[in-house]
Amino acid sequence: MLQKTRLLATVAAAGLVWACGGGGDAGGDGDAGDAGGETAAPVVDPATAGAISGLIAFEGEAPAAERIDMAEEPECDDAYPGDGALTQHALVSSDGMLGNVFVYVKEGLGAGFPTPSQPAVLDQENCRYHPHIVGLQVDQPLLIRNSDPILHNINTQPSINRGFNISQPQAGMETTRDFGMAEVMIPVKCDVHGWMSAFVGVVDHPYFAVSRGDGAFSLPNLPPGDYVVEAWHELFGTQTANVTVGEGATAEVSFTFNAGMARNAVVPLGDPLIIKHAEDGSLTAVREPADD
Repeated sequence: MLQKTRLLATVAAAGLVWACGGGGDAGGDGDAGDAGGETAAPVVDPATAGAISGLIAFEGEAPAAERIDMAEEPECDDAYPGDGALTQHALVSSDGMLGNVFVYVKEGLGAGFPTPSQPAVLDQENCRYHPHIVGLQVDQPLLIRNSDPILHNINTQPSINRGFNISQPQAGMETTRDFGMAEVMIPVKCDVHGWMSAFVGVVDHPYFAVSRGDGAFSLPNLPPGDYVVEAWHELFGTQTANVTVGEGATAEVSFTFNAGMARNAVVPLGDPLIIKHAEDGSLTAVREPADD
């Protein structure tokens, strides 16, 4: 793990609370750090704290989800009856709202937010990463779990942080890792199953969220001030907005993406390593192009 000085502090006065919230499904709830240290962590007066909330919309025809061929893993394939497992690159609702967008405060905050001790969780279940987009703070534990009775591996490909590539061959296995620097976003892949992908957003504060299936997100418990908020999507890129949060007020902000914003390709993760099961029980690993 890259070195990062952890800033610790105590609450300085009654009626003040640690800045927290904004994690939503991304696991961004903050916990107070240990007492001590020379730099006081930011505090928020509940009497003046505000929030940012909004919606992520998609305009025009959304890219169609494609079926994922999981025939090599019948345990997983059976978990998706009907149309089978579908790609998650563009999660657009019937009324045109966009899910799986990572939203966070990019500018306007101070430094020194305490690191949560509660881990964010990335699970491997039915040959998919859950959640597809996960957020956490710098140095916050990331608990990686294999809920499938088959081999998975977790290969992170950061640009700033030190990556890791670990295997979990059995159900119930858990591993904990962390990232020492802020980075939005870190792609994750499974070399065994090329359709498995996820993204991890690492920030140095607790004000982040992942938009739900209805496009909604919320960043609560913000001190009053002027902020730059960024919305990131794996296909459609990023957008930013300037937002002013008043005392005790909720600022509304919306983002609209469209197919014309799509990047040339999804973040490249390489061809999958496919495990072939022979009748004699042996395994053979071969590289085959991904179906999507």
